[in-house]
Amino acid sequence: MILYSCKLGLPDGRITVKEVEAHNLEVLKKSLEEQGYFVFDIKKKRLQFLFDKGRARQKVSTKDLMSFNQELLVLVKAGLPIIKALDSILEKTEKGKLPEILHSVREDIKGGTSLSDAFEKYPRVFPYLYVASIRAGERTGDLPQTIRRYIEFLKRAEALKKKLLSALIYPTILVTVAAIVISVLLIYVVPTFSKIYEGSGAELPLPTQYLIHFTGFLKSNIVFFIFALVIASVFFRRWISTEAGRYWIDNLKLRIPFLGNMVHKYAIVSFTRTFATVLGSGIPIIESLKMSVATLNNKILERKLFEAISRIEEGTRLSSSLELAGFMPPMALRMLGVGETTGALEEMLIDISEYFEQEVDARLTVLTTTIEPAIMLLMGIIIGIIVLTMYLPIFKLGSTIQ
Repeated sequence: MILYSCKLGLPDGRITVKEVEAHNLEVLKKSLEEQGYFVFDIKKKRLQFLFDKGRARQKVSTKDLMSFNQELLVLVKAGLPIIKALDSILEKTEKGKLPEILHSVREDIKGGTSLSDAFEKYPRVFPYLYVASIRAGERTGDLPQTIRRYIEFLKRAEALKKKLLSALIYPTILVTVAAIVISVLLIYVVPTFSKIYEGSGAELPLPTQYLIHFTGFLKSNIVFFIFALVIASVFFRRWISTEAGRYWIDNLKLRIPFLGNMVHKYAIVSFTRTFATVLGSGIPIIESLKMSVATLNNKILERKLFEAISRIEEGTRLSSSLELAGFMPPMALRMLGVGETTGALEEMLIDISEYFEQEVDARLTVLTTTIEPAIMLLMGIIIGIIVLTMYLPIFKLGSTIQ
């Protein structure tokens, strides 16, 4: 999520500046306009951890946010007013970032501000999707159901994220260990052998000569290589933060064999689950779609979804618009069509997210069970070649003595 500073005109003529988190500038602008604001200017905030330590401290974990919402749900369902519910939560909560913010939220509500508007002042703590859901719950008068939906959304999103992270941990460790072992061999072991061979005065085989020259060049220029790598990574990070860079990277993600399909389906899982959550909160379908765009986290898919939204605004059905945009697989489109026909769109969206989540999980299992032996095999081949190349002169000497 990116933090934006927005200069906005209010319906009563006043001008205000607020900070809002969003994945996409275009989505944020449209959303603010739909809320009745006149957008004067939107600027991306600079890196918070370097330039705004107070704001950075306001971040709280998903676990804390989930725990807060679970307590709030129980108290609101019991019939307690919001202020008393917050008081009850604050009594039991230890000191930390969230309690400090909740104290401020409580004072704002006491002064006549709505719960959603009070939360909106802290975009790094309460995501835009959460604030919009709370606002919809306030409008419909069904705040407990809205909070329950969001808690379920957080649980499922966190579960899928943990699956992805756990699937990547072991391959990452293998790659790191392989890189360290190969670096030690090239920088320390091979030069040690080369000194021994230089003292013997024997003529070395060509592969051994090439390897010794390469390691010598690598060792003498190691500082330059590290510096060049750091500079290249900085420029690459800046480039991928541009519009053209993001499009190129996101397009590449979708085109990688096997992985591209998994990235696409993971994006569909995130989108359909978010769409179902905000739609079930009582937010109109067009606004729900626009709020769910950012969860795709892929510029190519976002563009396709915007095309579909434009067609829906012109009167085309949801499933037909998504099919024309080439956004979803045929299976998901058929399920969406059934949901539209039967009036059970929200339930069908949840079914779609669960179906594709199982597919992503199955592909992750295949990927991890395949990539681990592949990395070990590649590591063994590279180390074997280095060791064999350095022992060639010894083998040659042994055959000469015989």
